[in-house]
Amino acid sequence: MAQRLARRGFDADTVAEVMTRLDAHKLLDDEEFAAEWVHSRHTYSGRGRVALRHELAAKGVEVAIVERALDEIDPDDERAAASTLVGRKLTPTVTEQLERAAADNDRSVRDKHFRRLVGMLVRRGYPQAMAIDVVGGAIDEITSTN
Repeated sequence: MAQRLARRGFDADTVAEVMTRLDAHKLLDDEEFAAEWVHSRHTYSGRGRVALRHELAAKGVEVAIVERALDEIDPDDERAAASTLVGRKLTPTVTEQLERAAADNDRSVRDKHFRRLVGMLVRRGYPQAMAIDVVGGAIDEITSTN
């Protein structure tokens, strides 16, 4: 907050005064901010740990505080969120394409959708290993029913 005020052209005395007032009213709490940010972005935006770590670091939150906030994410909940995101992308059209490709032993269609879905999860901040596992499981489930 102090850096932002300084960048906006406020003098050092004004910045110090504002920071003192905000602190006195308990409005500067990085722990609470990080915890709320992680909860909100994970729950409502489907962000994974990696993305949340980068977002909070960009906001200037200390690494230790970020890690404590990220510890609140249950690994099973993170995996479930990743599965939900993949499930939304597996539209009936994509499912049909995967089923047809499995019947024809055409790996190129499977590989294309696999790469796209894994990329989507990784861009949203899910660990690559988890993304590969979740997407592989979802595609295997579709193609094994054939």
